[in-house]
Amino acid sequence: MDIASVSSLSTALTQEKTGDAVGTLVLKKALDLQAQSVAQLLQALPQVSNPPNLGNNVDVKA
Repeated sequence: MDIASVSSLSTALTQEKTGDAVGTLVLKKALDLQAQSVAQLLQALPQVSNPPNLGNNVDVKA
């Protein structure tokens, strides 16, 4: 192996490492944005007030 091939291999590995880091950061940002969107949707849901007797009995006859 000559010095040029070692240098090009080193450059390629560095670029791959940088690409992986950028991809990871983009994924993390996308997950954060989705978490914020879900939190907003959950807060926007209306509160359901069911009667206190609803759901107390289960009919198991078929």
